[in-house]
Amino acid sequence: MTWVSVAALYFILWWLVLFATLPFGLKTQEEHGEVTLGTVPSAPGRPHMLRAVLRTTIISALILGGFYLITKGLGYGFDDLPRIVPDFKNGAGSAG
Repeated sequence: MTWVSVAALYFILWWLVLFATLPFGLKTQEEHGEVTLGTVPSAPGRPHMLRAVLRTTIISALILGGFYLITKGLGYGFDDLPRIVPDFKNGAGSAG
């Protein structure tokens, strides 16, 4: 893998992790009891973007590091995955 592909993979992974972990620890304005006039009560009460960005960066780095360890360190690849789907090309998996 080149550094460009690693950077692209990290960029995509970072955004996926951000949107997956963004709601964790988030409380609404209604839960805080401080609803701002003109907003819906379900809007975030106190945004914690710095914590969310740091958490996302750390989790993404750990996932990418684990992927790198498995692929480059241990030498595993997609060919080493066990076959889950039957091989229909060679007739295996057909009934009868």
